[in-house]
Amino acid sequence: MAKITLDNLAHSYLPDPATPEDWALKELNHVWGDGEAYALLGASGCGKSTLLNIISGLLRPSQGRILFNDADVTDQATAARNIAQVFQFPVVYDTMTVRDNLAFPLRNRGASVQYIADRVQAIARMIGMEAELGRKARGLTADAKQKISLGRGMVREDVNALLFDEPLTVIDPHMKWELRTQLKALHHEFGHTMIYVTHDQTEALTFADKVVVMHDGRVVQMGTPQELFERPEHTFVGYFIGSPGMNLLDAEVEGTTARVGGVEVPLGAEYARPSGHVQIGVRPEFVRLAVGDGGLPVTIRRVEDVGRHKIIRCDFNGVEINAIAAEGAGIAPGVTRIGFDPAAVNVYSDDWRVAPRSRIEVAA
Repeated sequence: MAKITLDNLAHSYLPDPATPEDWALKELNHVWGDGEAYALLGASGCGKSTLLNIISGLLRPSQGRILFNDADVTDQATAARNIAQVFQFPVVYDTMTVRDNLAFPLRNRGASVQYIADRVQAIARMIGMEAELGRKARGLTADAKQKISLGRGMVREDVNALLFDEPLTVIDPHMKWELRTQLKALHHEFGHTMIYVTHDQTEALTFADKVVVMHDGRVVQMGTPQELFERPEHTFVGYFIGSPGMNLLDAEVEGTTARVGGVEVPLGAEYARPSGHVQIGVRPEFVRLAVGDGGLPVTIRRVEDVGRHKIIRCDFNGVEINAIAAEGAGIAPGVTRIGFDPAAVNVYSDDWRVAPRSRIEVAA
């Protein structure tokens, strides 16, 4: 297990990068704790796999260093870093049995016959392949082969880190949930440092202790699922986390009030007047439908019943605002306004969250 430090790290695939757009990874300075489970979350092309490959040693960074437990491993080969990596598509030895595939990393390191047998049996049980241990990998389905890849990555107990690059892409949805649960159980049992790359927010939020959200080659926020939901530090985090994502509205903000399209919106904190492109952000869960004169005037365009709740799509001067209501909630025919929970409204300037001067205490 290892603490992983990214020190002044950046990477470009071009020989002479000249502009910020030339860098696949902008400068990163982070310390990832020993024994923590992290998810790298972001859209395709944001730099997740580049960063993972730098950590594993498959790619040398253009600048900066990688440290494992304060030891510089930037120039070390992958094998010397003592990590296990599972890729997006299955990598197995087709001519070997499932048992031999799982045992291969342990045999390479001279483990005892009994330890190998016990460990292979335990991992086969974890990935649901005990019945196939004697079968050759060649005749198995793609998702079965990927389970072997996962198992081979997890079979060693002595690794510095376990790295997963979108490992559940070819796994059927039901098995995805089971394998994520098993990975979480493995982490709790052995305390490996785990880094899991995904573009799927559900995978990230259910797997990780901390989620590292990447956008355009940068880490825009690292935090717990609750922190990402309640206080997105960047508008991309608000948009990317949640379904639907955060509502963003251009606003003028000063003190405890925002003005949106000429309408005053109360805030749950006091702000200095922000500069730049100012917006307020509020998640659909904290939008209230209202009848009367208060709030923003809207037109309800449609209501989508998604089973566990309803999504109400509203129009405010050409801008869509989404609200979430309970499954059994009715929508009064006179609803023409919406309001926001002031404590749940965030303020942004040029896409970055603005820290308030002070919170407003609301009497119980």
